[in-house]
Amino acid sequence: MALDDNYGFDIDDINKIRVLDNETGTKTLQLREECKEFVDKIDDFQKIVNGFIELMDGLSSEVEREKLKAIGARNLLKSMAKQRESQQQQLIGLIHEKRTQLERYRIQLQSLEKAEAEQQEFIDQFVLQK
Repeated sequence: MALDDNYGFDIDDINKIRVLDNETGTKTLQLREECKEFVDKIDDFQKIVNGFIELMDGLSSEVEREKLKAIGARNLLKSMAKQRESQQQQLIGLIHEKRTQLERYRIQLQSLEKAEAEQQEFIDQFVLQK
C-alpha cells in the first residue's frame, strides 16, 4: 500500500517515512539554522551592549567625580573671593583708623611745636632781660 499526501506522510529520497514533505523538512532545517544564527548574533549583540553599558557607567562615574571636583573648586573660589573681600574691608578699616591716628598725631605735633616755640620765645625773652 502506498502512502499518499492525504494522510500527511511522505517518503524521502532514502525511503524514510516523514510527517512533513521533503521540501518543508528542508525549509524547517534551514529555518532552524537561521534561527540559531540569529540567536548567536543576538547573544553577540547583547555582549557588545553589556560592554558598552559598562563603559558608559564607568564614564558616567568619572564625569560625576569631575563634576563634584568642579563644584568644589567653584565653591572654594567663591569662598576665597568672600574671604578676600572681608580682608579688604578689614584693611580699609585699618587704613582709615591709621589715617585718623596720623591726623591726631599731626595736630598733637603742631600743638607741641607751638608750645615749644612759645617756651623758646619765653626763654629768649628771659635771657634777654637778664
